[in-house]
Amino acid sequence: MIVLVVLAGLAVLAAFAGLHWYAWRRLVRDTTAGPGPARRAGTAVFVAGPLLMFAALAAERTGAPFLLQRVLAWPGFMWMAVSLYLLLALLAGELVRPLVRKSVRRWADRGTAPAEAEGIAEPSFTGAGETTESAPATAAPSPTTALSPAPALAPTTALSPVPSRRLFVSRVVGGTAAAVAAGTVGYGTYGVLRGPKVKRVTVPLAKLPRAAHGFRITVVSDIHLGPILGRGFTRRVVDTVNSTQPDLIAVVGDLVDGTVEHLGPAAAPLAGLRARHGAYFVTGNHEYFSGAEQWVDHVRELGLHPLRNARTELPAFDLAGVDDVAGESEGKGPDFAKALGDRDRARASVLLAHQPVVIHDAVEHGVDLQLSGHTHGGQLWPGNLVADLANPTLAGLERYGDTQLYVTRGAGAWGPPVRVGAPSDITVVELASRQA
Repeated sequence: MIVLVVLAGLAVLAAFAGLHWYAWRRLVRDTTAGPGPARRAGTAVFVAGPLLMFAALAAERTGAPFLLQRVLAWPGFMWMAVSLYLLLALLAGELVRPLVRKSVRRWADRGTAPAEAEGIAEPSFTGAGETTESAPATAAPSPTTALSPAPALAPTTALSPVPSRRLFVSRVVGGTAAAVAAGTVGYGTYGVLRGPKVKRVTVPLAKLPRAAHGFRITVVSDIHLGPILGRGFTRRVVDTVNSTQPDLIAVVGDLVDGTVEHLGPAAAPLAGLRARHGAYFVTGNHEYFSGAEQWVDHVRELGLHPLRNARTELPAFDLAGVDDVAGESEGKGPDFAKALGDRDRARASVLLAHQPVVIHDAVEHGVDLQLSGHTHGGQLWPGNLVADLANPTLAGLERYGDTQLYVTRGAGAWGPPVRVGAPSDITVVELASRQA
């Protein structure tokens, strides 16, 4: 088993190195005329980028000094996103490269584009006032011209070299790919840093009493406070949640990527969450990378109510919460029997569970609505294709038997603070009574 894991790891590293070599070749080697400062600088970027990325990942997972994590996080995690979209843009460029080459050849035939290096030579002037390009032999020189002495002090000049057609095409395609990647990552970063937008969804529950019609649960997940998203981001999230005027707030995991010691100040604004029936919290998988027990104690001090395989009976429905499946590695994990086993199934029930994959347990225990996060909606397209395979629901509302599952894309971002094709959200789930 260990051998297979090692071989798989080596295969992944080899593929990673190969893809970076391809990107370096197209963006650096093929766009530079030869060895020089530009090629050396480009090569340095393609060496430093992956090293910083792995260093940022290692620093986060090993609990390195927080200052070091912050220094490594921006360049390291941003390279993760930039390299992904550079690669995708370059692969798309391979499809259009023949068209660009054909267009350049057509322009060259009209005399409006660079020629191939082996084609039309550019003239350069010699000290004798003649060009190195052969002149048409239309007439013999006159005796006067032949006997005229060459100017002794004529300056030596040369026209600026024109890139070959191949170099020109590589620069057009490579430059366009780089611009597309930079624009995509830039816009995706802006989308995260400006804060999540509010999304609203109405969920009818058959057992919900008429008096609870319109009950608002504001769901926030995957904030991922860490070396990049800090106290200011938390404050934006809290302000957005409070602006929805919720009856209840559900924080469904992956609040942090780091210890209470490092991120306690960043989480402090959570004490400002306000809802008529309070704010509740369940653990996500990243809490178990960051000291879940300490974080549960800390969010309790901030005024949130942790639901650890437990439930509380609200006037209109039962609210339950289970630990994340990642807790199984520490002897914890979800315990549905403890949270839901002895409840009155005639009452409506809402379950908070970080990962959508536990939906089948929720169905078995008669849950009416499960609220989850975890998927980020894929976060970075085309990552949604992979996330969709790994989760029963990627984002939004779906029904499984008599149980409905709602999955939010989350408020923050893990790794690079970038989202492409999966905008962040805070969702207001409005419960509707069929008796109303």
